[in-house]
Amino acid sequence: MIRFAIALGLVGAIVSTPMFAQEHSPAEYMAAIEGAQTSVDDNSLGTKTIEELMEQFGVPGVSIAVIWDFDVHWAKGYGVADVETGALVDTATVFQAASISKPVAAMAVLEAVQDGLFTLDDDINDILTSWQLEGGEFTRDQPVTPRMLTSHTSGLGDGFGFPGYVPGDSLPTAVQILDGHELSNVGPVFMEREPWAASEYSGGGVTVMQLALSDARGRPFQDIMQDHILEPLGMIHSTFEQPISPERDRNAARAHNRAGEGMGAKWHVHPELAAAGLWTTPTDLARFAIEVQQSARGESNRVLSRTTVQEMLSPVGVGGFAVGFSLSKEGEGWYFSHGGGNLGFRCHLMAHKVKGYGLVIMTNGELGWPLMSELMRRIQRAYEWDTLTEPVPRSYDPPLSN
Repeated sequence: MIRFAIALGLVGAIVSTPMFAQEHSPAEYMAAIEGAQTSVDDNSLGTKTIEELMEQFGVPGVSIAVIWDFDVHWAKGYGVADVETGALVDTATVFQAASISKPVAAMAVLEAVQDGLFTLDDDINDILTSWQLEGGEFTRDQPVTPRMLTSHTSGLGDGFGFPGYVPGDSLPTAVQILDGHELSNVGPVFMEREPWAASEYSGGGVTVMQLALSDARGRPFQDIMQDHILEPLGMIHSTFEQPISPERDRNAARAHNRAGEGMGAKWHVHPELAAAGLWTTPTDLARFAIEVQQSARGESNRVLSRTTVQEMLSPVGVGGFAVGFSLSKEGEGWYFSHGGGNLGFRCHLMAHKVKGYGLVIMTNGELGWPLMSELMRRIQRAYEWDTLTEPVPRSYDPPLSN
C-alpha cells in the first residue's frame, strides 16, 4: 500500500484495499501501473514505463481490462494494432484469444449439461453422432467423457499445436481435423494412455468436445456460442466466426513476430473453434470472468446456475484443471485462469474465485508473455491482491493454441 501511495504521490493514512479502490480513480491506478515503479524489487523491468516494455519485447499493441468489485474498473488500449496501417489499439480492438477460447467453450458445454442434453460423465461416443473416438484398449474399463475432455485428463495425445491457416486456404472440418485429413495441417488425435492416468494439455480433445456439443444441439458451433454465451453475457465485440468478416477485421489487431513486424497474412484462421477460434477484447473477457464470479456467489445466472458453475472452479482430481479453467493457489488466494498463444498473439485471463477482482491482458506480439507477466505483477501489487508470495501465475506460454 505504501509503495502504491508513493507511486501516486499521495499523502495520508493507510486504508483498506476496498476503501482505497473507492477513493482513487481508475486514472490514478492506470498512471501507477503504466509508469516506472517506485520499488523494483531487483526486477529491472520495473524501471520501465509500459511503452518502454512494449518496445523492449517488440509488442506493438496491448489491451488491458482490470476487474474490481465484480465490475470492469478500467480498460485501456496501448500502442498500435497494426504496424502496416498504423491503426491504434482501443478498447474495441479485437485480438485472437487463442486458448482462452477453451473456458468460454466449456461454459457452453456446461449449459448443455444443465439443459439435460448429456452429463459430464457420459461416454463421449454416446454424444457424438458425426464421428467416433477409437479408444481401443485404453477405454476398455473407462470411457472418455466431457469432464475429461474439458480438463485435459482424457488420455488423448495430440503432439501438435494449431498453427492456423492463411486466409483463403481451404479449411478442414472438425471431423477432418480429428482424422488428420490432408486438408488439415496437424495430425490425427489419438489415445495415448488410459483416461484419468495423467493430465496432458489437449487441444485435440477440446476439438472432440466442440464436435460433440455441435452434434448434441444440432447446430454449428459458432452459432451455439453466439446465441448461448456471447450474446447473453454482453460480449458485443466477440465472435467465433472463422475467418472474421471484413467488417470485424477493420478493428482487428494484426499478428506480429518477435521483432514486432508483420508476418505476411494479417492473422491466421483457426477452424479449431473451441480450442483457438475466439476473437474478442479484454473487456468482453472480463465480462465473462465476472459472470463466473457472480454465478458462483448466486448473484447471476445468465448462463449457468450457482451449482453448475462450480464445475468451472473445482479441480477434477487429476492435474490442475477444472472444466475449462486452470486453478491455482497464489499466496493466500485461489484463482481461475487461462492463457493463450496463437501465431502473433499472446493473452492471459486471471480472476479470484471468491473476491471480485481479476485482469485480462491481450497482446499482438510473439513476445507478449514477459510483457504481460510484468503488467500482471504491477496490477496485483497496485490492487493488493492476496497473492502474498511471488504474484505471477504459473508461467506457461503454450505453443500456439494447443
